[in-house]
Amino acid sequence: MKNNFLNKSVANVYFKPSPNSEIVSQILYGEKFKILLKRKRYIKIKTYYDNYIGYIKKDKFLENFKPSHKISKIKSRIFSKKGKKFLPSNHYLYYGSGVHKINENKKFVEFEKNKWIKKSDVKNIDHHEKNYIKIFKFFLNTKYLWGGKTCVGIDCSALIQIYFYYNRIFFPRDTKDQIRFCKRKRGKNRLKGDIVFWKGHVGICLNKSRFIHAYGPKKKVIIMQTAQTIKLIDKTANLKVKKVSNISNI
Repeated sequence: MKNNFLNKSVANVYFKPSPNSEIVSQILYGEKFKILLKRKRYIKIKTYYDNYIGYIKKDKFLENFKPSHKISKIKSRIFSKKGKKFLPSNHYLYYGSGVHKINENKKFVEFEKNKWIKKSDVKNIDHHEKNYIKIFKFFLNTKYLWGGKTCVGIDCSALIQIYFYYNRIFFPRDTKDQIRFCKRKRGKNRLKGDIVFWKGHVGICLNKSRFIHAYGPKKKVIIMQTAQTIKLIDKTANLKVKKVSNISNI
């Protein structure tokens, strides 16, 4: 079937074709996917970025789309133009989303008919952000949401993946696949950029002692002491560290 691109800010990806099914992930505006199967209200898709398979609600999607820019802020408000004025809506595009510029002025970029975002909120599609700590801190205090990938809600594996997604570098979606994909780090000392994996959980070291993760028990993205986190997860979930990698080796 034809390639499709999401033309909504975000869409939930379900495990089964039902609104009562578990939300396992999300896809963002401009994300490319292939339709594998059509149902009455849902379609089974496979994303091109990370080969993720699940169900989204049936809708009309873009078939011809080539992103020229991407959202570089945690979220970008969508505006409409009336005369010479730009009127803010209650809708946003989220970090990493790809857009195609069709028009611009000094301060705004038009990406769909009469849908505008601030020019300061976007970078060229080939822009590479090397400062991964800045990206992770964007999401500090974001609500923990299983399957989430935006500042509205995000889970632990998506928090790590979003850095790679922004840079359009392949990285798996789920923790179990990330563990298999990442190279094991040598040495026991925890250093900046160390990705620490447990069964079903992941986070990253900001430096030798501080650690950021989307932590379910705290219901948000939080910075904690690394050693304290390892002891806490061992005590409360009876989980030992399964693997340590480093973001520079991916």
